[in-house]
Formats: sequence, C-alpha cells, structure tokens
Amino acid sequence: MGKFILEDLVRKAGRSSEFEIDSAAVSREELGNPLYPPARRELQKHGIPCEGHRARQVTMEDYRRFDRIYYMDGSNARYLSRMLPKDPEKIRPLLQRDVADPWYTGDFAAAYEDIVEGCRKILEEFL
Repeated sequence: MGKFILEDLVRKAGRSSEFEIDSAAVSREELGNPLYPPARRELQKHGIPCEGHRARQVTMEDYRRFDRIYYMDGSNARYLSRMLPKDPEKIRPLLQRDVADPWYTGDFAAAYEDIVEGCRKILEEFL
C-alpha cells in the first residue's frame, strides 16, 4: 500500500519525475503475488491506482539503488538488520511507531491512515 500511496502523493504534488518508488518485502511468503485484494480495495476506495505490482523480496541492490528504505514495524526492522547493512540514515521507520498491520488485524483502513501519515512525512522531507 505504501508504494501506491506515496506515488499518489508525489504525483499530486507534481514531483513524480523526482522520485523512484518501489516496494519489497522482508519475507518470501508472497513472492510473485499481486497486491493483496483487501489492500487493493482500500486503495481503490481512496481513488489510488494500484495495478501492476508483484511482491518481491528486498535485496542488496535495493540498498545500493535507493536513497531511503522505509519499514513498517519492528519486525521488518529486525529482518532488514539481518539482510542489509546497519544504516539508520538510509533505513528508517515509516513512523515512530509500528504501522497497524492489516495482515493480522484485518483493519486495512487503519493501515491506510498510518501509511498516509508516514508518506506525507516523506514528501515533506523532500519539499
């Protein structure tokens, strides 16, 4: 959801050409799968396009390629610390608290609100 929300905010700000946005998981569970249907429905409720995504796992190439890598919760932080160099300037939490995880709660609206909050902060950082 974060990829599509941030892309939407960046597009609305007229800054799409300045950003390269992607999404990658820390686990291999969903590799190759499209966006989870309840997540897609939540994004569509807000008019956010979300086509063409296939789940993939984060790699060292992502670390080298992107200026920032944001994670959603403490569990993601622990996995990333095993997969990538420790680099708090580059690898950061989306929020100063865990994003509500709809995989466990089923509450995609709460996750959406948390992710919007974090993505707005990302955009403000670059304005």
